[in-house]
Amino acid sequence: MASVADVRRIYAYNWAVYDAYLERLERLPWRIVTKDLGSGHRSMKDTMVHILNVHDGWLNYVVPGRVRELRRTKGRQPSEIRSWAEVRAYRDRVRGGIDPFLRRLRASDLRKPVRAPWMPGRYTLEDAFFQATIEQAHHLGEIIALLWQRETEPPEMTWIDVHRAAARRPARRHRRPVRRRGG
Repeated sequence: MASVADVRRIYAYNWAVYDAYLERLERLPWRIVTKDLGSGHRSMKDTMVHILNVHDGWLNYVVPGRVRELRRTKGRQPSEIRSWAEVRAYRDRVRGGIDPFLRRLRASDLRKPVRAPWMPGRYTLEDAFFQATIEQAHHLGEIIALLWQRETEPPEMTWIDVHRAAARRPARRHRRPVRRRGG
C-alpha cells in the first residue's frame, strides 16, 4: 500500500510532467496541436484535456461523491477548450480541487472504497490515484509518439530526472517588502 507521502510525491511528479508537456506543446502552432492525428483522443490538445478529465473526474467528482454533476460541468469537453489559456484555466480548476484534498489526506482515506459508474468492480481511493497517474503516463506516451513523428523532442518525464530537476531548483525565499519613503 502507498503512503500519503507517496501519493503526494506522485502528484507533484504528475503536475511537473503535465506542465512540461503543456509548455512544449504551446511552442507548436495551434493548428498542429488541434489537428486530428489519429491518436486515441484525436489531437494533442484533446489528449491533454483528457488527462485533466481523468484527474478531475476521479478526484474532484468520484471521490467526493459528486458524479452526477460531472456531465453538467462546463469547460471539460475538448470542444469547449479553444486556447492554451483555457487549457491552463481548466488545469488550475482541477488542481484547485485536488491540491487541498492532498493536503488533508490521511492514510486511512487511501483504503476507503470509491465508485465510478464507468468502472465496474471494487477499488479504493489509492486505486483512483494510481488509475489517474498511470492513465496520464499512457496518454503522454501517445503525445511522445506524435511529437517524434514531427521530429520534435518531448520533455523529460522519467521519475528520477524530474525529481533531480526539482531538487536543483533553489528554494523560494520570502523577501521583505521594500518600504518607500513618502508614500
